[in-house]
Amino acid sequence: MEKRGLAFYLLAAFFALFVVFLYGPTITIALLSFQGPRGNLTFPMRGLSLHWFENLFDEQMVGDFAGSFGRSITLALIVMLLTVAISLLAGLAFRRKFRGATVLFYLTVASLIIPSILISLGIGLLFAVMGLQPTWWGSALGAHLTWTLPFGVLIMFAVFNRFDRSLEEAARDLGASPFQTFRHVVLPLITPSLIGVGLFGFSLSYDEFARSSMTAGSDNTLPLEIYGMTTNVTTPVLYALGTMTTMFSLAVIFVCVTLVVVLRRK
Repeated sequence: MEKRGLAFYLLAAFFALFVVFLYGPTITIALLSFQGPRGNLTFPMRGLSLHWFENLFDEQMVGDFAGSFGRSITLALIVMLLTVAISLLAGLAFRRKFRGATVLFYLTVASLIIPSILISLGIGLLFAVMGLQPTWWGSALGAHLTWTLPFGVLIMFAVFNRFDRSLEEAARDLGASPFQTFRHVVLPLITPSLIGVGLFGFSLSYDEFARSSMTAGSDNTLPLEIYGMTTNVTTPVLYALGTMTTMFSLAVIFVCVTLVVVLRRK
């Protein structure tokens, strides 16, 4: 057995510190959210209960949590569907060269290098100039798509660049129409990737703050509501909200990963 040197233990210690740095705050928030009615924002914990989770839906105490959560979920689902559809169509279109493809590609991914707050400000000003009221389902939807679409398009480009075209040719040789080839050959093979694009779109939209700050209008999304709570809530109810949203995100990821595994087995 090869003897482990000092470098191994240094790397192991560095990795352990990295894990603590990465997950320590989340674990701390989760622990503090289960305090009793007399709990506060720091250790030591005072009791153990679900008291602060019950207070989450008390609008007079913590704000419109239920409404902001519903708006964020609805917006994230719309963004997810649009991101999957547009990314798939873009991936199919770019399989063939056409005039202006390079310019269109760089325009699509340009929003990744522009600060999010500038995009939010620009869209908000555009709606103001047009005399339109910014809303979470209108202007915020457009702002979120500028964030999710580049990721979706890049993923689909990578998928189709590695796609074996001989499978499509074999289907056409057997008499399949272009639509049948796409429906029965292409789509089943790229479905796991589409689920990944959808998960990207949902998660990026669900917790997006900067691009929502000036485009959501008078109705807050969940990230904006949480930011507002940090200025006036001084109880562990804020930690309870963080714990619930984290568990919800993990549940969404688990469902998507399970779906991908099932599809691959089939």
